[in-house]
Amino acid sequence: MSISVKNLSKHYDQQKAVDSISFEAHPGRILGFLGPNGAGKSTTMRMLTGYLMPTSGNAEVSNQNIISQPIEAKKHIGYLPENTPLYTEMYVKEFLRFVGETYKLNNIANRVNEVIKLVGLTPEQHKKIGMLSKGYRQRVGLAQAIIHNPDVLILDEPTSGLDPNQLVDIRALIKELGKNKTVIISTHIMQEVEAICDDIIIINKGKIVANDSLKGIKKAYHQDSLEEIFRKLTA
Repeated sequence: MSISVKNLSKHYDQQKAVDSISFEAHPGRILGFLGPNGAGKSTTMRMLTGYLMPTSGNAEVSNQNIISQPIEAKKHIGYLPENTPLYTEMYVKEFLRFVGETYKLNNIANRVNEVIKLVGLTPEQHKKIGMLSKGYRQRVGLAQAIIHNPDVLILDEPTSGLDPNQLVDIRALIKELGKNKTVIISTHIMQEVEAICDDIIIINKGKIVANDSLKGIKKAYHQDSLEEIFRKLTA
């Protein structure tokens, strides 16, 4: 498995943002991580990517411990946070070269051109990031997440702000990337989950309330609608 989480918790004083959760994510499968606002989704992703230290518990990414081997673990992760931090005064290619250099990539120019084409940034590649629409900025964020060809992709609301045509393109790209990577995607869009996810975790009030394949969870709750299951488990 690429991700193994065991009894992972994050507490803020008496508030349990994430309360002793355990799960696994596997190569070649896309895991949809669902929950209402404040359920603990983003907190979990920040712990997995090393941006937030857990209160207790443990997690491994590609057999690297996120607490004792954080640098090695991060080499295997591509991360797209919900509000993608970008240097808006930099040009698209300049920014991606900068990210590539932080990973000490070889043939950076070739890799930058590859990811620009892959995420559909070709028409905008010579612009400053600050001049781009929200949808194209999201593509820049996705490009920086995959530039080092990581084993694991953690994507927090990756299609936020995209128009309908861009939605189709980015979902198709995520589906393609998921064929040989481990992908965790957090989203509020149930249609998106049903379109691209193989496995589902639903978290509510810091605890996992469902963890199964998409088919398995529908069968368990005798529902064709994931949205109805979500409402029932997070009410």
